[in-house]
Amino acid sequence: MDAEERRMVEYIWNLIPEQDRQGISPDDILLVLDLMDDYLEDKGLLVDKGDEMEYLEGEVDETEQLDYIVNAVREDGRRLSIVQIQLIMDGELQYGIEQGYYTEED
Repeated sequence: MDAEERRMVEYIWNLIPEQDRQGISPDDILLVLDLMDDYLEDKGLLVDKGDEMEYLEGEVDETEQLDYIVNAVREDGRRLSIVQIQLIMDGELQYGIEQGYYTEED
């Protein structure tokens, strides 16, 4: 994990209510974040530019993205609940808003 990923994972970890942290590790948060990017790549909204990734403008079907992540997490053998996955996704959005990556209406 690089420094930015560590900050994001820590931020998200601190947003998750303690009772929902049961069974979650920082590695699980990082996995969900990676799967969010995988989904965007599959939809053509994230492009590998060699030394960096470029996020493109576009609509994301949040229900479809959640389903994609839930299925991938299960295939990976992790035991995260849909609620836990959604909390991680919500935390990523909140982090992105605070960092200026997203605006409130995104």
